Amino acid sequence: MSTIDAYAWRKGSRSTGNNSCVEVAPLPASTGIRDTKDRRRGHLEITPAAWHELLCALRD
Repeated sequence: MSTIDAYAWRKGSRSTGNNSCVEVAPLPASTGIRDTKDRRRGHLEITPAAWHELLCALRD
Protein backbone atom coordinates (compact mmCIF):
# COMPACT_ATOMS: atom_id res chain seq x y z
CA MET A 1 0.00 0.00 0.00
CA SER A 2 1.35 3.43 -0.88
CA THR A 3 1.36 6.26 1.64
CA ILE A 4 -1.40 8.09 -0.23
CA ASP A 5 -3.68 5.05 0.02
CA ALA A 6 -3.52 5.27 3.82
CA TYR A 7 -5.77 8.33 3.82
CA ALA A 8 -9.56 8.11 4.16
CA TRP A 9 -10.60 8.21 0.49
CA ARG A 10 -14.33 8.27 -0.18
CA LYS A 11 -16.35 8.07 -3.36
CA GLY A 12 -18.57 10.84 -4.58
CA SER A 13 -22.13 10.70 -3.28
CA ARG A 14 -23.53 10.43 -6.81
CA SER A 15 -21.45 7.37 -7.61
CA THR A 16 -23.40 4.25 -8.57
CA GLY A 17 -22.65 1.07 -10.47
CA ASN A 18 -20.60 1.69 -13.60
CA ASN A 19 -20.75 5.48 -13.47
CA SER A 20 -17.47 7.31 -13.62
CA CYS A 21 -16.72 8.83 -10.29
CA VAL A 22 -14.03 10.47 -8.23
CA GLU A 23 -12.73 9.96 -4.74
CA VAL A 24 -11.66 12.67 -2.34
CA ALA A 25 -9.56 12.56 0.81
CA PRO A 26 -8.53 15.13 3.39
CA LEU A 27 -4.73 15.30 3.24
CA PRO A 28 -2.53 17.10 5.79
CA ALA A 29 -2.39 20.42 3.90
CA SER A 30 -4.75 19.89 0.97
CA THR A 31 -7.60 17.86 -0.48
CA GLY A 32 -6.79 14.90 -2.69
CA ILE A 33 -8.88 14.04 -5.75
CA ARG A 34 -8.47 10.89 -7.85
CA ASP A 35 -10.27 8.74 -10.42
CA THR A 36 -11.90 5.75 -8.74
CA LYS A 37 -11.49 3.54 -11.80
CA ASP A 38 -7.79 4.28 -12.37
CA ARG A 39 -6.09 5.02 -9.07
CA ARG A 40 -2.70 4.10 -10.54
CA ARG A 41 -2.66 7.38 -12.45
CA GLY A 42 -2.16 9.29 -9.22
CA HIS A 43 -4.12 12.09 -7.67
CA LEU A 44 -4.53 15.84 -7.74
CA GLU A 45 -3.98 17.92 -4.62
CA ILE A 46 -5.68 21.28 -4.21
CA THR A 47 -5.53 23.86 -1.45
CA PRO A 48 -8.38 24.29 1.03
CA ALA A 49 -9.28 27.61 -0.64
CA ALA A 50 -9.40 26.02 -4.10
CA TRP A 51 -11.52 23.13 -2.74
CA HIS A 52 -13.97 25.63 -1.25
CA GLU A 53 -14.17 27.54 -4.55
CA LEU A 54 -14.77 24.31 -6.48
CA LEU A 55 -17.61 23.24 -4.18
CA CYS A 56 -19.22 26.68 -4.38
CA ALA A 57 -19.02 26.66 -8.18
CA LEU A 58 -20.57 23.19 -8.37
CA ARG A 59 -23.46 24.19 -6.12
CA ASP A 60 -24.41 27.22 -8.25
